[in-house]
Amino acid sequence: MTRAQQIGVIVGLVIVAVLTILRASDPQVMRQAREVAFDEYQRIVPRAFQDMPVRVVDIDEASLKEFGQWPWPRDRMAKLVDRLSGMGASAIAFDILFSEPDRLSPRTVVRDIAGIDPSLLARLPDNDETFAHAIAGKPVVLGFALSNEGNSRPGMKAGFAFTGEPPFNAPPRILSATPLRPQLEANAAGIGHISLNPGDPSAVVRTVPLLLSDGKQLYPNLALEALRVAQGASTYLLADAPDVPDTITQIKIGEFIVPVTAAGELWLYVTPDNAGRYVSATNILTDSDIPAGTAAKIDGSIVFVGTSAAGLQDIRTTALGQNVPGVSLQAQIVEQILSGRFLSRPDWADGLEILGIALVGTVLVVLTTFVSPAMALACGLLITALALAASWLAFLYGGLLVDPLAPIISGSITHFSATAFRFLVIDRERRAVRAAFGHYLSPSLLYRIEHTQNALRLGGDDRELTVMFVDVRNFTEISERLTPAAVVGFLNTFLDALSRHVIANEGTLDKFIGDSIMAFWNAPVDVNDHASKAVHAALAMRQTLARLNAEDAFGFGGGQTVGIGIGVHTGLACVGNMGAETHFNYSAVGDTVNIAARIETACKDVCFDILVSENTASLAPQYAVLEAGALPLKGKSTRTRTFAVLGDESLAQSAEFIELKHAHARMIEALAARSPAARETVRAATRKAAVFQTDMVEFYRRISRRTEHFSHKAPQGDDTPAK
Repeated sequence: MTRAQQIGVIVGLVIVAVLTILRASDPQVMRQAREVAFDEYQRIVPRAFQDMPVRVVDIDEASLKEFGQWPWPRDRMAKLVDRLSGMGASAIAFDILFSEPDRLSPRTVVRDIAGIDPSLLARLPDNDETFAHAIAGKPVVLGFALSNEGNSRPGMKAGFAFTGEPPFNAPPRILSATPLRPQLEANAAGIGHISLNPGDPSAVVRTVPLLLSDGKQLYPNLALEALRVAQGASTYLLADAPDVPDTITQIKIGEFIVPVTAAGELWLYVTPDNAGRYVSATNILTDSDIPAGTAAKIDGSIVFVGTSAAGLQDIRTTALGQNVPGVSLQAQIVEQILSGRFLSRPDWADGLEILGIALVGTVLVVLTTFVSPAMALACGLLITALALAASWLAFLYGGLLVDPLAPIISGSITHFSATAFRFLVIDRERRAVRAAFGHYLSPSLLYRIEHTQNALRLGGDDRELTVMFVDVRNFTEISERLTPAAVVGFLNTFLDALSRHVIANEGTLDKFIGDSIMAFWNAPVDVNDHASKAVHAALAMRQTLARLNAEDAFGFGGGQTVGIGIGVHTGLACVGNMGAETHFNYSAVGDTVNIAARIETACKDVCFDILVSENTASLAPQYAVLEAGALPLKGKSTRTRTFAVLGDESLAQSAEFIELKHAHARMIEALAARSPAARETVRAATRKAAVFQTDMVEFYRRISRRTEHFSHKAPQGDDTPAK
């Protein structure tokens, strides 16, 4: 085993250990991912809807339209109880709170009227008393909700028996409850809580606590109470896990046994919402004959009374992604118990998942390090397929919820981490090159050196390049005012800010020459529209310099600003590694380079910051440019036609620039013809140019002094032609 392999194994095993510990701590994000996977299983194979003796009497939109807005007076609720009881309901459970006095009761309404005879008040009916009288002796279960205020507890109608020690600390805690009206609480056959997912931040109802505890007493869920009352049972029997205190494994209600989590929660296995589960309250409270079909549905059924009306805000989200009334989930709890179709997450699931992460991770680290990443990937894919299949089959045939994601995700992280480490070690030579030259060469050149055999050799190729020179104006004067250290600081700020635009526009930084930048495009790799990208970089440099001046980034103070000149030319040049065998640079040489440098120098005479040659301007026609004249460049026997770059495509299309362009063309024609009106055309163009931020006034003033540059067009062939 090599040292690199030893390090790879150690790093891989550390990653496996971290992932194993992370899964053991089971953070919220992992629990959420696991629950989403279980939701997906239910969506693929939901519990099939069966027509069971469980109904929801729905206070729906039609009921509100027929009988008025909610809350209804409780004498109407009494009528509803009488009707349902008369039709043979085995239990009537209200998923509705009755914690406040009925404000629609005649006695309550009249009591606040001044001057009412007390004897008359006593003779008026009280709806709460009417409702309490209606539920007396009937199988009615009332609901209560959790509250964070007070210390109210509901009265219990059932007893609890335990196979071991009472698991009072297992269920979720109840601090207080919404109080029921005393006469209603006294006459109810059962009382249960209606909270579906207390304390769960998720909007999806996946588990429901069948029991709550205050540390001394247990309180059943509404559905559980309805099932108990329907069977005429008086006691719940709770089984706990042997030798594990404060746990619950199952709850027995009459003839039914319900497997639960250690906290007494039921994993919901829901059906798609089905209209056959509902009966509209209008069909029960109708003054005409009750439909025969409705009576048949109610007879012998456990009936839950609740609402699906959107305005009453009792809408919940199921694992299937459906929004359903909360009362329907109470009904589904009973349906699930009657069907015997349960979901459970076994106690050994956490341990199996943690062990799976450790084993799978270790195998993948060994395979990646000693065999090959491809073999490790194939093995990882096989393990993934087996984990998914095992988890799915456990759900489908056993109702077991075993997480397939944690081992798969952890194995993937381990595999790709180990693979990345291996390739980094093998790629050591490339990384050494990048570390050595990364500060000096462009990313495209580094890529070429890394991926091209014998790239670091002497020699060059003729290519069409766009070459740029950038120079600071009046640098000598600036350096005379500064200390050497301040000059270095200024140059670092200046060169760093402007050279970034070369790289950003796919250019290659050739070199820094004092206060100047040399760059070129279309080498070492081909760059589409290289002339346009060079012009775009020049405009970006202008904007950046304006920002630096405005922010006083150079620290000169007193409104002192820095100016630049940029020259750009496109033509043939020789580009490649040049120098000695032991020390060379990647650079470009040739007449194209010289012309670009001379154009940059000519910016001073023209009094404009960005000048490009005719070749470059013809390859970037979308920019706003104006002819700057055919300039005599040092070392050139013929003049070179140049253009001043005012701005980008949007400026080129603006009405102001179009007007200026026409005025500029008339000026050139007048100057070329030596027309007596030439001076006036210069003034007209100057007025049109005054709207631009660029100092165009001085540009046109200089044109008045160099009319010979416009007296004839530059001869063709003076520059290297663009391809």
